[in-house]
Amino acid sequence: MAMQAFELEGGERRLGPAMSEINVTPFVDVVLVLLIIFLLTAPMLLGGIDVRVPKAETRTAQPEERITITITQSKGVYLENSPTTLQRLEAFLRTVRQKNPRAAVFVKADEGAPWGTAVAVMDRVKRAGIERVGIVTDPVPPGTIK
Repeated sequence: MAMQAFELEGGERRLGPAMSEINVTPFVDVVLVLLIIFLLTAPMLLGGIDVRVPKAETRTAQPEERITITITQSKGVYLENSPTTLQRLEAFLRTVRQKNPRAAVFVKADEGAPWGTAVAVMDRVKRAGIERVGIVTDPVPPGTIK
């Protein structure tokens, strides 16, 4: 099949009929690159403070309002995901208790965290007037603890 040259207005020449299809190859390339970027960055968005909590067979009930205090192995104290001091922690918990007397606090301490730091944090929670305190643990398969 021979290609015919068409002459358009203004002396412009065009070969063959106009193409009416869209080339999707660049679109697929861009979508695949975006997919790879999302797959690589998604685990980073779920971050938090990385601690290994001890294992226990019992579970605590889920309260209406949940405040998590994390204690790292290096004695760092975090309120939710923000570093804090014991004084600021107690002041914050006092304001939370005034707004919601049924607020609960969960202490998530690393297995290697100093026991004294965990006791100091729990003491500040009790001094703030919050009675509902829980300790975060990982579940253990039944029959492994004797």
